[in-house]
Amino acid sequence: MAFNGTWKIDRNENYEKFMEAMGVNIMKRKLGAHDNLKITVQQDGNKFTIKESSNFRTLELDFTLGVNFDYSLADGTELTGCWNMEGNKLVGAFTRKDNGKVLTAQREIIGDELVQTYQYEGVEAKRIFKRG
Repeated sequence: MAFNGTWKIDRNENYEKFMEAMGVNIMKRKLGAHDNLKITVQQDGNKFTIKESSNFRTLELDFTLGVNFDYSLADGTELTGCWNMEGNKLVGAFTRKDNGKVLTAQREIIGDELVQTYQYEGVEAKRIFKRG
């Protein structure tokens, strides 16, 4: 269960551009780029509990691999989709409820970092976390 633990945001790559593609307004993009996000991951077989805490909100999410669930982004965007394991990566596909467009996400451990990669409308961004 390599994902287990607490992870603190270390740096972003192309995250503001990604948020812009998602339709997040400039003020929320500036705040989102410096949200001080911390995530705690607990995995028990196919079940995951993810706790997210940032400057803006705290939320707990429970999901089972391969089972669809609803999720709301920090800016209020509503999504539905699921996570699956592909090798050592958590891979998610989520459909926006407002426009039907797909956001893909992937989480993987690279060295001592948790790397989250997002893709939406041809724009890719990464958020890199360190254990903390």
